[in-house]
Amino acid sequence: METEFQDGKEEVLQAWYMDDSEEDQRLPHHREPKEFVSLEKLKELGVVSWRLNNPDNYEVDEDLKKIREARGYSYTDICEVCPEKLPNYEAKIKSFFEEHLHTDEEIRYCLEGSGYFDLRDKNDKWIRVAVKKGGMIVLPAGIYHRFTLDSNNYIKAMRLFVGEPVWTPYNRPHDHLPARKEYLAAFGNEEVANHAVEAN
Repeated sequence: METEFQDGKEEVLQAWYMDDSEEDQRLPHHREPKEFVSLEKLKELGVVSWRLNNPDNYEVDEDLKKIREARGYSYTDICEVCPEKLPNYEAKIKSFFEEHLHTDEEIRYCLEGSGYFDLRDKNDKWIRVAVKKGGMIVLPAGIYHRFTLDSNNYIKAMRLFVGEPVWTPYNRPHDHLPARKEYLAAFGNEEVANHAVEAN
């Protein structure tokens, strides 16, 4: 399933290393010169992604149905993030941008708008992943990440989950959690993984 629905993916998913600027989080934050990251490299970090061509008719999209069945995504809901639609918008945006992990996958399918998912590479550097309409991304359990809108200030996304949803964020540091140890063992820097095990 991970090799399906890849055509044109670069048009809706793009990644790059971030600069260290403290400017508005909604800006692209490219390094100078720009340093792009291939979607293959994201795969090495456990990130899975697809390009789906029917976000306007997701209820009847057979490709989405195939992904859901193959990966067991039984739960879905729709979340709109913008000042007009999200209650407690400022507080929510701030909490989304706190570096955190989850004990389950984070699955998002962008139906409209766009946004940034930032995640740590094996050397703890930030990679920014821009997701646009039609892009679907899966962040593995245990990866440190955060989310922000871009300067368009709007995303409508489908949230998917295996079973009953648990959205609990564990703000960094939470290296003692089994999900973090399992992530490091599967995808992480070996030295970091060993340190995390020794620390507990």
